[in-house]
Amino acid sequence: MKKFFPILICFLLTAIGFSQEIIALPFEQSGQVQWIGGEKEYFSQIWKTQVVTNISIPTMQVFKPDATISNGTSVIIAPGGGLFALSINSEGNEVAKWLNEKGITAFVLKYRLVPTGEDGVKEAMQIGEKIIEKVAPVMPLSVEDGLSAVAYVRKNAESLGIDPKKIGFMGFSAGGAVTMGVGYNYSPDSRADFLVPVYPWTTAMPVRECPNDAPPMLIICATDDPLELAGGSIELYSSYLKAGKTVGLHMYSKGGHGFGMRKQGLPSDNWISRFYDWSVAEGITVPKDQKN
Repeated sequence: MKKFFPILICFLLTAIGFSQEIIALPFEQSGQVQWIGGEKEYFSQIWKTQVVTNISIPTMQVFKPDATISNGTSVIIAPGGGLFALSINSEGNEVAKWLNEKGITAFVLKYRLVPTGEDGVKEAMQIGEKIIEKVAPVMPLSVEDGLSAVAYVRKNAESLGIDPKKIGFMGFSAGGAVTMGVGYNYSPDSRADFLVPVYPWTTAMPVRECPNDAPPMLIICATDDPLELAGGSIELYSSYLKAGKTVGLHMYSKGGHGFGMRKQGLPSDNWISRFYDWSVAEGITVPKDQKN
């Protein structure tokens, strides 16, 4: 298969306080999955949020914190959406901006999705139980994109102003399945230094035996997840615990599915603060004012 190395496309956004650029990631074309047309971004009336669909070329948007508080830690973010769409704001851009406020560099990943027409969300909602069959050929490509993102960030750590030994991968729902895939299939160059699957879709990416050198992991989920993902999150936690690896679990009694950065007036609203506390406790993030 032919491998593509697209150029770095940089957009300076002067209207807001975040330094951003778009990185086109290297990828291999798929002989099994074919897309028609380019990616689409629109407000989904079904999900009541901004989404991106029909992604055939993986890219990352870079969100850099102010240089005065940058601490070298970075997180690649994989939004969810059933591999039919990406919930690009609540599980992507808003997460990145919150992390920037803590001095963490963020990369919002657009990984390859199931080919769709005008409304990928509508197609996802109509497919029902057959969705697993539909996403199966695409999941390996999405995981490849996640691994490619880690390798790119590590290779370019100096120019990106980050620590090559503090690169994390955080994903939501289907993006959580991608996070798990990144945690099972890495090479030395593409190994994330920590993993944060948030209500991971363990039906699409079943729990496996964790690698011998598995990176630290923090799992976030809610007991009342209507997709019944709490059990898979516990199974994932148990697999790491059994292997004696560094792992944490925040299982909220209420929160549902897809809460991301949405405020519901519940303890789960603060999950990202609990991630930050964990990252500091594990020495993954060292606040600028605590450095020698």
